Amino acid sequence: CRMMTPVVEQLAGEFAGKVKIGKLDVDYNQEIAIRYGVMGIPTLGLFREGRLVDRLVGYPGGAGPIRAWIEKGAEVASARN
Repeated sequence: CRMMTPVVEQLAGEFAGKVKIGKLDVDYNQEIAIRYGVMGIPTLGLFREGRLVDRLVGYPGGAGPIRAWIEKGAEVASARN
């Protein structure tokens, strides 16, 4: 989703050194989309140690909700350690 590009870039800068943020075009990476069960676009995946632990489907309306989702995921991961 092109609307997500500036949001992804913003969050990548904010979380640099803490969280790896990237994007993947499912049209060119269909095997990965199938492997992770991507059914809608955009789909955001939260991974921990290479495993998908949460997903967010759809555009939530800006960086704020995505930032909160990432931070919540980081808190849960820290609590497990």
